[in-house]
Amino acid sequence: MRGAVTSTDVLRPYLRLVRAGFRRHSTYLAASLAGLFTNTVFGLLRVAVLLAVVGETGSAAGYDAADTGTFVWLGQGLLAVVLLWPDRELALRVRSGDIAVDLSRPWNLQVALLAQDLGRAGHAVLVRLAPPVAFGALVLPFRWPENPWSVLLFAVSTALAVVISFAMRFLLDLTTFWLLDSRGVATVYASATGVLCGLTVPLAFFSDTLRITLYATPFPAMLQTPIDVFSERGNPVALLAHQALWAAVALAAGQLVLARATRKLVVQGG
Repeated sequence: MRGAVTSTDVLRPYLRLVRAGFRRHSTYLAASLAGLFTNTVFGLLRVAVLLAVVGETGSAAGYDAADTGTFVWLGQGLLAVVLLWPDRELALRVRSGDIAVDLSRPWNLQVALLAQDLGRAGHAVLVRLAPPVAFGALVLPFRWPENPWSVLLFAVSTALAVVISFAMRFLLDLTTFWLLDSRGVATVYASATGVLCGLTVPLAFFSDTLRITLYATPFPAMLQTPIDVFSERGNPVALLAHQALWAAVALAAGQLVLARATRKLVVQGG
């Protein structure tokens, strides 16, 4: 007689997927190091430009030299962790029809892919986030949190940012069920995300009206919010609550769209 299924039994396959996601990306160490080098070079260029802006008056929108260095190096590191732009792997599987195999497996497709993405993000933290932050802190002005708890809250905020980014990329890939080719949608999304999430310049540089409008979207929660939590800007509880809300909304939207897309699934070729 079989025993009752426990929560541990349910979670165990997804935990293995987290580990698999980590191991998958750890095998491409050369690519990760090349990406790290590129991120560092672009980080130096970005910090030079922003420091020139700040240097005119000593500060801009509450950002001095140390705040600017912290913003740039955290942003460069988080870029690979959060993965703002779609990799289109799921979209290609939808287009080829391989999605039918994924849907036939005894798992929740969205949760399974999220687990793999969390493993990928964990590897990126070690290889793509920690080194540029350490480099920036050593060679340029950098501001560490005054409260040690801010580092833990930053880790939580980063995890939520990964979940939100995944949920948005998942939704983008699902448009392939109707469009067959989602490259146009993905290109528009990638073009706008850098500005809307606070990668290009801090959102504090924007007007109050535009900034309030942006915070009614999930974009700031994917990058600007983790940086603000680390930099101790604003109420961390409110910032994390904003992220948690958008994570729940985006994941729920993904489940609804997936259910709608697979209600009547026709695989190309038969």
